[in-house]
Amino acid sequence: MAEPLLEVCVSSLGDALSAVEAGAGRVELNSALELGGLTPSPGLLREVVEALSVSPATVIAMVRPRPGGFCYRRSDLRVMKRDVAMALRLGADGVALGVLTANGEVDAERNAELIRPVLAAGRQAVFHRAFDLTPAPMEALETLIELGFHRVLTSGQAASALEGVGTIGALTRCAAGRIEVLPGGGVRPDNVARLMSFGGCAQLHGSMRTLRQDPSTRHQPTLRFGPEQLPPESVYGVTDEQLVAHVVQAMRDAAEADAGS
Repeated sequence: MAEPLLEVCVSSLGDALSAVEAGAGRVELNSALELGGLTPSPGLLREVVEALSVSPATVIAMVRPRPGGFCYRRSDLRVMKRDVAMALRLGADGVALGVLTANGEVDAERNAELIRPVLAAGRQAVFHRAFDLTPAPMEALETLIELGFHRVLTSGQAASALEGVGTIGALTRCAAGRIEVLPGGGVRPDNVARLMSFGGCAQLHGSMRTLRQDPSTRHQPTLRFGPEQLPPESVYGVTDEQLVAHVVQAMRDAAEADAGS
């Protein structure tokens, strides 16, 4: 098995620094993780790229212009093209994106347009968990390989990677080294060994978040600025450095056990 690598989904400079300090080898930079992750601001991306330039960790920038599904209007696609160009200009090592048709299939034409400059620049093109909505995952995987994607993030089309580990393993075998399969969704120290063994992958993806209190809301604790289904303004999510470290150690232990078996 290859050297284990943990990718952590982050939404701030502090998150990125915490993740890498705890052993993450790659960060996926987003805004609005509570909405599934959207495109980060140029200022945030620039700060993270500069801060991590002294480390071996790489930075993947999310390119997702709105919440919801992945069948985009032309106006959305114009924004995505600009965001891809922005990510490359600001030094991202790659971008994560995904466009589907109205039927949920990989939109080969539009994805090709978006990742063309990424591939030309020698950066990484990652297809995110839009993959988990496709009706025929093996066919979708072949399309991504033909398009030149480096990696696909997937929970095996299940609620969590552990539940979808059988499909992840099948995708890894089908990929046969032609594209990286990155399991993500509910990764925790106690399921790492199973995910790596049955999924056949040496890399994993997770958010590993905890909530932190924001004291500025104390005088109006019931006042909200967003929908009730989102966390209140009194708390916000941050990377749990200790949890990241535990997952990294669990991955190393699993790799050593595999090497010794």
